[in-house]
Amino acid sequence: MRSLLTPRWLGILLAAVLASFVMVLLGRWQWSRYELRSAINDRIDASTVVAPVPVRDVLGPPGTAPDDDHAWTRVSATGQYDPSQEILLRNRTVEGEVGYEVLTPLRLADGTALLVNRGWVKPNPQGITAAPDVPAAPAGTVTVVGRVHLSESSPGAIEHRFGRWETRRAAVGPIAAKLPYPVLGAYVLADGDTPGAKGLTPIPVGHENAWLNLGYAVQWWIFSVGALVGVGLLARKDLRELTAADPTAPSPTPALT
Repeated sequence: MRSLLTPRWLGILLAAVLASFVMVLLGRWQWSRYELRSAINDRIDASTVVAPVPVRDVLGPPGTAPDDDHAWTRVSATGQYDPSQEILLRNRTVEGEVGYEVLTPLRLADGTALLVNRGWVKPNPQGITAAPDVPAAPAGTVTVVGRVHLSESSPGAIEHRFGRWETRRAAVGPIAAKLPYPVLGAYVLADGDTPGAKGLTPIPVGHENAWLNLGYAVQWWIFSVGALVGVGLLARKDLRELTAADPTAPSPTPALT
């Protein structure tokens, strides 16, 4: 056993323990991602069957981003669309085809506005230099039902084209800065049968791939055990070689198997 108490073997053992520890931490991180994505999927599933709640019961004052737990909550809101401030989200893909998503502010009775994603529309056949044919939002008071979608990150430039605002990401804060009224801190993905969504392609809601993170977590934990087992096998091999070279040396102990 003393033959293993060398700087070389102590270094190998320390490296293996550290590597195993890091792999355990990586596995725990992947497990936390699995739990987070599973919770999101549960909320998505629940949002298809539960009754909607008033949007102001979920979203706070304008400029306040809701908690992650409020994502995909099914809500309802009553107000009037403001097509003069409509926003097109370009380069948005639905069923493999690139087009536009249509965000239209819904003016609420308290003077605030809620961004409503009414759906997806194909680009103009003449190309990106022509305005897409967007079905008009209905006039008058409407009640919108949909699911809360958190503001997207990495906002790009917001330009005025075709008589509408246009941008790449549904970043609520930067969009709100362009509008003449306070805007709630998340937007709503409208149900396909809600007023204003008719004539547009509903935005599909995909589930998070939680099982991928679960597989990674198990993989990292297997690697962490494998690192220690590998050191044990290497130690056993070295001791056997030492024993073969020096018959007076002690044989490998069971603790190293």
